[in-house]
Amino acid sequence: QVQLVESGGGLVQPGGSLRLSCVASGRDLDSYGVGWFRQAPGKEREGVACVSTSDGSTIYADPAKGRFTISRDHAKNTVYLEMSSLKPDDTAVYYCAAEATSFRCPNVYGPNVHWGQGTQVTVSS
Repeated sequence: QVQLVESGGGLVQPGGSLRLSCVASGRDLDSYGVGWFRQAPGKEREGVACVSTSDGSTIYADPAKGRFTISRDHAKNTVYLEMSSLKPDDTAVYYCAAEATSFRCPNVYGPNVHWGQGTQVTVSS
């Protein structure tokens, strides 16, 4: 069983940067699709970025392109989300999810996806 713990959220001014971490335990994240998702108050959850831990290939949602970078560190069993040029619209709880799959993104509606508890990101002056 995979346990995921997110960290790195906080309060940041518009234009600032944050790095979120998703640390996995219980199993090595080999051949996993790991994604970052977010949910703002009153809005549906949306995907941000995903990475295949097998080959490092990535995919980004349009709001994240050019500003966010997802990466993985095999040695630390961790997936990161580097966020820059943050905007107030980026304010949300950010979650990581993982599934043993050859795809970059986990199937968030499937029975085999694992979720972290989330970390709050607030972008405000």
